[in-house]
Amino acid sequence: MRDAMQYIVNESGVKTSVIVPFDKWEKLNIDYHKLQNKLKVFLSIQEGFGEIKAAKKGGKKLQTLSDFLHESNS
Repeated sequence: MRDAMQYIVNESGVKTSVIVPFDKWEKLNIDYHKLQNKLKVFLSIQEGFGEIKAAKKGGKKLQTLSDFLHESNS
């Protein structure tokens, strides 16, 4: 039963808290941070596509990948 979570209930029997074994908590926390990082990447990509769409709609010329890489190496 070492891996079992324990629940704390109020006077009405409603669960109000949970006690999680530490090893499970560490795994949950690591997984949570990985998901947060993935979300940041996906949101950045989404924002980038929005910027591209807006630039194309406004007739703005976009920088090519070759130009960007050349600029980065200078």
